[in-house]
Amino acid sequence: QVQLVESGGGLVQAGGSLTLSCAASRPTFSFDAMGWYRQAPGKQRELVANIRSGGSTNYADSVKGRFTISRDNAKRTVYLQMNSLKPEDTAVYYCNAGYNVGPTYWGQGTQVTVSS
Repeated sequence: QVQLVESGGGLVQAGGSLTLSCAASRPTFSFDAMGWYRQAPGKQRELVANIRSGGSTNYADSVKGRFTISRDNAKRTVYLQMNSLKPEDTAVYYCNAGYNVGPTYWGQGTQVTVSS
């Protein structure tokens, strides 16, 4: 069973920064992709950013230029550096890991609240 443990959420003022971490129980490179999703109240869960096993990254248009996804294979950890945060970034952020064909795993979620 794969475990994903998120940390780093919290309350921040608009324009501030936060870094989310996701520690995996398997090596990060063993997954085809790892990423971050978010879900705001009353909205569907959406992709924020992901990083594939080869290192390529993908971002939602709404966070391009502000968020950066990275990984540390030695620490089995994926990070999401979030800068210039906006109130509309407020959501529960979930770590995700999976395979092109196969199971997908989710963390428990971490709350990010951006005050105006």
